[in-house]
Amino acid sequence: MSQAELARRMGRPLKTINEIVKAKAAVTPDTAIQLERALGISAQFWNGLETNYRAQIARSKAISELEGHIEWGNRFPLRDLRKHGLVRSRVSKSQAVEDLFKFFGVGSPRGWEQQWQRSFARYRSSPSFESDRESLSAWLRWGEVKADEIECARFHHSRWVETVHAARTLTTKQPISLAITDLQSICANAGVAVVLTPEFSGTHLSGAAHWPTREKAVIQLSLRHKRDDQFWFTFFHEAGHLIESPGNDYLDFPPGQAGERGSEDDAEQVADEFAQRLLIPEREYQGFLAHGDFSKGAVVGFAEHVGIAPGIVVGRLQHDGVIPWSRFNPLKRTMRFV
Repeated sequence: MSQAELARRMGRPLKTINEIVKAKAAVTPDTAIQLERALGISAQFWNGLETNYRAQIARSKAISELEGHIEWGNRFPLRDLRKHGLVRSRVSKSQAVEDLFKFFGVGSPRGWEQQWQRSFARYRSSPSFESDRESLSAWLRWGEVKADEIECARFHHSRWVETVHAARTLTTKQPISLAITDLQSICANAGVAVVLTPEFSGTHLSGAAHWPTREKAVIQLSLRHKRDDQFWFTFFHEAGHLIESPGNDYLDFPPGQAGERGSEDDAEQVADEFAQRLLIPEREYQGFLAHGDFSKGAVVGFAEHVGIAPGIVVGRLQHDGVIPWSRFNPLKRTMRFV
C-alpha cells in the first residue's frame, strides 16, 4: 500500500503519513485508532511500537550521555564495588556509570549530589569526609541496601536500651558468627538493623550509626581491626549514639585518630564512656586495677567474673596503658569476612 493510499483511507494529509513513516512524527493514540480501522491491526499494537521506539531513542541518548559522566564515575571505589558484586565486572566505563546510578538509586550525577549532600550535612564527621565522600557514600549506601534486607520492628527507645544491655552477654558466645546472628536478631526486634560491610579504600571507618527512616536505625560495622574487642566496643559505641542522640547520624573513625574523627566532641566522648561502662562496670574495673595482678590468669578470671570475653578486658587494659599493646593478644578472637 502506498503512502498516498493510506493517507486517503485514513483521511489524513499525505505529509503527515510521510512524517510518521520517516519517524519525524509520533503515532498518537488517535492515529493508532485510525490505523486500526484502515489496516485491521489493533491500536494497541501501534501504540506499543511507538512506545518501544521512543524508549529506544531515549536509551540511545542516555548511553551517549553516560560517556560524559565517566570522569564522575571514576571518583568512586569501583574496584571495591566490583569485588563485592555491587556493580558489574567487565563492562564498559559508561555501563559502570549506569550501574552506579542504579546502586545509589539516582538518575544522574546531579541527582546523586542532591541526594547525598543532605546526608553529608547530617553526619558528625571530619573534614576528610568531604575529600572521600564518594567512597564513604558508597559504603553507607551498601549499609542501607543490606539494612533493607533485614525486617525490623519499629524503633522503640526503651526497648532499645534493654536490648543493648542484653547484648552484652553475647560477647562470650562462640563461635562469634552465631553471636552476630543473635545480635542482629535481637536488635531487629528493637528497630535497629546491624550490618557488617568491609571498608572501602578511602573510608578508614570503624562504624557508623544512621537513620534511613525515622522508624528504623542502622548500625554499620566494618571490622576494621578484625578483633572481637574492637568489634564489640564499636557496636556499643554506636548503640550509645542511638540511645543518647536518636535521629542523629554519626561516622566513627578508629580510636586514636582524633584528627580524622573531627573534634572529639561531646557526643563521641559520651558514646565512648557508654561503651566502656557497659562492657566493664567502672566499680569492678577499678577494683581489678587496685588488686594489681595483671597476669593472664587474672585477666581471664576477671573477664569471667564480669561476664564478658577476655579479649575485651585485654583491649581495655592496653588502651589505658596498664599493659603493653603486644601483651595477651591471643586472648582476642580474630574476625574476618568470608
